[in-house]
This record gives sequence, C-alpha cells and structure tokens, in this order.
Amino acid sequence: MEYAPAKFHKSARKLAPAGETFTYSPENQRRFDEIVTRYPPDQRKSAILYALYLAQNQNGGHLTAAAMDHVAEQIRCTSAEVEDVVSYYTMFFTKPVGKYVLNVCRTLSCALLGAERVTEELCAKLGIKPGETDASGTFTLLEVECLGACDRAPVVMVNDDWHERLSPEQAGKFIDDIRAGGAAAFTGCHLHKEKK
Repeated sequence: MEYAPAKFHKSARKLAPAGETFTYSPENQRRFDEIVTRYPPDQRKSAILYALYLAQNQNGGHLTAAAMDHVAEQIRCTSAEVEDVVSYYTMFFTKPVGKYVLNVCRTLSCALLGAERVTEELCAKLGIKPGETDASGTFTLLEVECLGACDRAPVVMVNDDWHERLSPEQAGKFIDDIRAGGAAAFTGCHLHKEKK
C-alpha cells in the first residue's frame, strides 16, 4: 500500500502587531497590584481579564503584542496564554477601534424586538458594516451575543456603558446624540439607576 506524502496545515492565526514597548502607567500598576492581592498567590492568573482591561484602556482601546507580553509578565504566565484569552473574548481588540464601540445584541429577545434592524440603521447612518470603524474613527460597530438584559431589549453596549430599548427608528438619533453629548446619550442600566 502506498501512502500520499503528508500535507501540513498552516495555521491561519494572526498575531497582534508588536507595537511600542509597553508597561503599565504608575496608576495602572498600582491598580493591578491591589487587584491581584484578592487572589491566592497560586491563582494569580485569575486577574488576567482585569490586567488586560488596564492594558487595553491605557493603550488607546486595543492590545498590541507588547501589551500582551507585559500582561503575561504581570500575571506570570506565557504570552500564548494571554493571547488565547484575548482571542476568545470579544471585548478585547488587537487593532485600533473607534472611540465608541457599539455592541448590538443579536440574541433572541433583542432579535425579536428589532436588533437586526437597529444594526441596519446604524450601518446606514455610519456608512459601515458590522466589524468596521467609520471614517472619522469615532464608531466601531459589532454584533454580539447575549448582553444579559433581555427584558430591556434591544440592548446596545457602548464601551463599558449601556443603552437599553433602542428601537430601529431611534438608531440614527442615537448616533447624533453620542456625537453631541458623548456618554450622556446612554440610558445606562436601569438596575444601576434603581440602586441609587
């Protein structure tokens, strides 16, 4: 029996750009040092999401390979382990994004109340498709799975903030309101407001 020569699969994995040398600012280093004390020393890697948020926010909204390497040093793991986390979660970016990242929930409750049309209206208003950033660099539009506010659908998470019950008819005005007033345009989470 004759066998065909082995064919090797080439990985389609794309590495993040190296970027400039990265270290936490003194304030972010202090924050990280405080957070990591909340975990047992042998579970230091449990602080990886917070460490990545600090790096991403400090680096203008995205992570470079240098930033991931710094997080790996802080967490005491390999750069590959950090990259695995970054590639798994949709809230981490390896290329520049807009000042406002619009995450439109497309799961059942939001879909039934018009999330697809919300996305269409946002695309039309911004002149982009999901996954793209507008020409001004202000808005990046993404479709995501459940944001956990099914009773307030359709929901759009904007950066780390929230906007509930955005109808397709309100989508264009929502963009205008963000341009005019920034975060003041967001409803926020009704649960947070009710606690006050």
